[in-house]
Amino acid sequence: MQLTRRTALVLLTATIATPVFAAMPAQYTKGGLAIAGYDPVAYFTESDARKGSADHSLSWNGATWRFASAKNKKLFEADPEKYAPQYGGYCAYAMANGDLVSINPKAWDIYNGKLYLNYSLSLIHISEPTRQAEIS
Repeated sequence: MQLTRRTALVLLTATIATPVFAAMPAQYTKGGLAIAGYDPVAYFTESDARKGSADHSLSWNGATWRFASAKNKKLFEADPEKYAPQYGGYCAYAMANGDLVSINPKAWDIYNGKLYLNYSLSLIHISEPTRQAEIS
């Protein structure tokens, strides 16, 4: 089998990128808190970025998750994959471009029923074609 430039480039990129992404935690945390302590369920139920409370918290996927209410905590416990942000809570825009970047919990979007977090409020107004290209 002949190794083409394209195949060599793909193999080299995969070899370099794999250790970086393998070493990253499953869930982006700041001080051990997922989404910097914001309630993941509130993005869906209230269309708002709301701070969670230590009174309503749980551990999941290597992070502590906080919720604004006992009801939101219960919803998350029943289906964490439904409410947890995509890309492990890392900045979706950066991940789509191969980078690891922290997030601003107020820079969020729900697209096709999934929560995406970003590092900047300016990224929540990305055009539809751009968004589809970045997520796929």
